[in-house]
Amino acid sequence: MVKLNKIYTRTGDDGTTGLVDGSRCPKYAARIQAMGLVDEANCAIGSAVCVLTDEAQRALMIRVQNDLFDLGADLATPALDHDFSPSEMVLRIVPAQAEWIEQQIDALNERLEPLTSFVLPGGSEAAARVHVARAATRAAERAMVWLADEVPVNPAALTFINRLSDLLFVLARVANDDGRADVKWVPGANR
Repeated sequence: MVKLNKIYTRTGDDGTTGLVDGSRCPKYAARIQAMGLVDEANCAIGSAVCVLTDEAQRALMIRVQNDLFDLGADLATPALDHDFSPSEMVLRIVPAQAEWIEQQIDALNERLEPLTSFVLPGGSEAAARVHVARAATRAAERAMVWLADEVPVNPAALTFINRLSDLLFVLARVANDDGRADVKWVPGANR
């Protein structure tokens, strides 16, 4: 159970932040950049939840937000010897979380109009906000891949963030009347 009695600690005033293992790193570090972009994606999802009217879709997105907090905890916990095993004291993304996303994608995709072109991020307000969340998720994924080039990153976490952007793309199409109200890209239309 997390208990936050005091919001400011002053420990970050020196430009560092604490990790789960008690170590500190600069706030500009690749790990902190990845964690921050995961947080931004979560905020964008929260904004989309505010305008989604379908309760099942809202519940799906809130579950994703919870999993993104798990992802933040995973990223904030440096791995020893490439060990990404979860435990009582170590929170890690597990393959089942990405598998659940795949199941949601498959279920939602069944109801969509087939794609005949790339779609522009827009349409309804809900779809536009989900597209913003999708783009923020892709930014978080890029930061996580960059981090993985420097230090070990949980492979299940990388799979999870990649699947999440796919889910958000599909959900944006669902929010556009199951794809019927998608705004289509017309290549070279303004030449």
